[in-house]
Amino acid sequence: MLFKYNHLPDNEHLLVKGCIASERSSQSKLYNLYAAKMLAVCMRYAKSREEGEDILQEGFMRVFTYIKQFKGEGSLEGWIRKIMVNCALSRYKSKIHLKPAIELNIEQCNTPDDADIITNINAKELLKLVQSLTPAYRIVFNLYVFEGMKHREIAEMLGISEGTSKSNLSDARGVLQKALQSKNKVEVYRRKSL
Repeated sequence: MLFKYNHLPDNEHLLVKGCIASERSSQSKLYNLYAAKMLAVCMRYAKSREEGEDILQEGFMRVFTYIKQFKGEGSLEGWIRKIMVNCALSRYKSKIHLKPAIELNIEQCNTPDDADIITNINAKELLKLVQSLTPAYRIVFNLYVFEGMKHREIAEMLGISEGTSKSNLSDARGVLQKALQSKNKVEVYRRKSL
């Protein structure tokens, strides 16, 4: 077996070797090392905490099944993250109904900037808002905003057109912006009532 993990920290190198050998202690250590970070990733794609935890468990099962395929190119965390995202996507691919492709002229769209959506909100509130999006909007929003993917990549991954990806992102941003505006109006009203 060829190990090309020279760039990995020693503890990760040993964990990978232990997981390849199906050592329960190594699997447990790897899980404990990355579970919290990966749950945060899974929660962005899930509708609830329970669903996020299901995705996390399924993802780690895949990690342990395919760890032999980890080539050591890039970080171990990045490799695990990609598995979690793919696990979340495969869970929803058959369930979601993405909007049909429409012609979208991005220059004419009045879409809020991601910074406008995110600046005055804490992480827990943002997660709750993202989870409230329809699956199609949530997946495209997450892939574009958090995973840094381009519309072409999203379209290929989900089997949709670039126009559909752009439209879903635009709509997701609009929904989030409206939710934030509504939330802010309620908070302003509460302050005035006091």
